[in-house]
Amino acid sequence: MDCIRGKHIVLGITGGIAAYKTATLVRLLVKAGAEVQVIMTPNAKEFITPVTLSTLSGKPVISEFFTANTGQWHSHVDLGLWADAFVVAPATASTLAKMANGVADNMLVTSYLSTRATVFAAPAMDFDMMQHPSTLRNIEQLKSYGVNIIEPAEGELASHLVGKGRMEEPEKIFDTLCDFFSRSQTMKGKTMLITAGPTREKIDPVRYISNYSTGKMGIAIAEEAAKRGAEVTLVLGPVDRRPSHAGITIIDVESANEMLAACESIFDHADIAVMCAAVADYSVANREDRKIKREKSAIPNLELVKNPDIAATLGRAKQPNQILVGFALETDNEASNAADKMERKNLDMIVMNSLRDKGAGFGTDTNKITIFTKEGDAIRYPLKSKNEVAADILDAISNIKHE
Repeated sequence: MDCIRGKHIVLGITGGIAAYKTATLVRLLVKAGAEVQVIMTPNAKEFITPVTLSTLSGKPVISEFFTANTGQWHSHVDLGLWADAFVVAPATASTLAKMANGVADNMLVTSYLSTRATVFAAPAMDFDMMQHPSTLRNIEQLKSYGVNIIEPAEGELASHLVGKGRMEEPEKIFDTLCDFFSRSQTMKGKTMLITAGPTREKIDPVRYISNYSTGKMGIAIAEEAAKRGAEVTLVLGPVDRRPSHAGITIIDVESANEMLAACESIFDHADIAVMCAAVADYSVANREDRKIKREKSAIPNLELVKNPDIAATLGRAKQPNQILVGFALETDNEASNAADKMERKNLDMIVMNSLRDKGAGFGTDTNKITIFTKEGDAIRYPLKSKNEVAADILDAISNIKHE
């Protein structure tokens, strides 16, 4: 298949009975024209031989950091950079825990920590292990890192218990990779401007007005857009986390005025702009150059002035060939407020979430959104990880049609 031809795929195999299925997966990938480099954990070799996988892949299997006979070093960094996709199948409970917590005690996990490629993990284990709180926590942690979990199937397990824990079939893992590579080029040639995070409006050199935004949603959108081939510029407020994708250009800003200036310098050349930042509505009219001393001053009265509305400013400048997307975080009258904002700011689409929905809003790794379009559609989505929400938002953007 053309979707996977020429792609570099690292296949990490761990020590579970489902390892026998990886022979079929390697064969499917190679037959479709992919280059496959297998990395095995030591325990994986108890379930399927390196000779089998080397024969099918056409490459020597890597298991240790160096070859014992020759001393040849296997660079986990080079492997990580070589990969277009990094697949761990089967992913045992032990390996999932190591990946989630950065325990780099073997070649597979060390290479995973070094890769910039999109990562897929296909869990495989007994039902009770799959349902253990530690496993579920590790899976959620990996999802928050952007790892794509290929959910295990239900059926009879190696223990002869019946339940969820069977590694998904090789054919379906192959289809997942094909879907990913097909989607990864859907935004190639597009330039995107994305804002993320809060702004800070200084009161004095040590105090400021801000909000609870962590930037997670905007960063997830930027990373997903870059994976799909877009040229992404991220205007980023002060946050603790930064995107890991090498294809994202970051402009760091602090205040609303700085964010506006950055956006205006880029917007003319952008095909798509996504205004995800939580911009402070107000700033201090008379900012102090020195720290306001509690002991020597009366309680200060802060005079506030309105900050510029960045989305509305870009909306007035928007050309017919440009797409402008806004966000609305609401606490009441959510639908009407979002629709009104879309109309006032000349947006093509608005993404609404409500603080009344558990798991949505600031600081979470999940979100629950409704997308409103200019055509009057309201598309409601269930609670998902922010990485999954980012994919939904970009899918919706791709469906926008200009007159």
